[in-house]
Formats: sequence, structure tokens, C-alpha cells
Amino acid sequence: MPGSEKSKLLLIDALKTCGAVRFGDFTLASGKKSTYYIDIKKASTDPVTLRIIAQEATKVIAGMPVDAVGGVVLGSVPLATAVSLESGLPLLLIRKDDKSYGTGGRFVGELREGSKVLLLEDVTTSGGSVKDAIEAIRAQSGEVQHVVTVVDRESGATENLASIGVKLIPLVRASDLV
Repeated sequence: MPGSEKSKLLLIDALKTCGAVRFGDFTLASGKKSTYYIDIKKASTDPVTLRIIAQEATKVIAGMPVDAVGGVVLGSVPLATAVSLESGLPLLLIRKDDKSYGTGGRFVGELREGSKVLLLEDVTTSGGSVKDAIEAIRAQSGEVQHVVTVVDRESGATENLASIGVKLIPLVRASDLV
């Protein structure tokens, strides 16, 4: 599904060059300890790397029945925006909670009944954070069948998302980087 081996190596090189892959002792959001850290914020603020990510994700999306690309505020916003621009698909942003002022709501962008939304993630570990967004979209009669992640840490996200009928598609795996 993802691009060729050559384009995968290009993405790996870009992630390392921009400083997104770091080694040392780190505590992850889950509380687990790790000897490496994937800082996709470094990648999403580097225009060269962000463009490569958008191009690779767009190759994955080609031919899929997708009405919009989505990202959870804040981490996935640059990724989803870049993929929206590259693919020409509408953008949907998912807030962690309903906004209580202005027009309110949890979504920025159009979510229609039956819309097929492909979610973008920066790094997946267990898949817990994206599951909440999937549930919110489904609660509004949207559909999510695929999540594209830049890096899968290979720590259960594939299985956890499969248990709710969602396929995780990593552009690269942690084992490719370390």
C-alpha cells in the first residue's frame, strides 16, 4: 500500500535528517519508558519532510473511497492539512472536546452522514488517542475504516484498531528507524 521501497527510504532519511528520531531515555505519553523518541512535530514543521509525508500518504489514499482526511487537534493538524492540499480532499479537524463558545462543536470542517474519513496520525503506540476521534466521527454517522500513521511504534495499535474495524497503515515502522 505505501509507496515503493525507495520512497520509504526517502521518508526515513528525511525523518532522521530533520531530527525527528532521537535516542536516549524517554518517557512516552503512555508512561512507558523508551530508548528512542519519534518527534513528528520536528517533521511537521520542516517543509521538506512534511511534503514527503504528504506525498507518501496521498499515494496510500489513491483509489480508496475517501471523502475527507482528518486529524486530531493539535498534533495531526499539519499532517492532515498537508495531505488535504496534496490530495485535494477536504479537511476535517477533530477537537478532543466540544468547543463551548462560538459555533461550538467538536469538528472543524464538514462531516456529513456517511462521510468516509481517513484519519492521519503522527505516531501510534497503542492507538488509544485516535480511537476517541474514531468514536466521535462514528457518533455523528461518519465512517472511519483507515488510519494512516507516519510512524507505528509497533506496540499494539494495529491490533487495537483492528478490534474496532479500522486498518492501521504505517508509512514507516519504528523497526525501520531504529
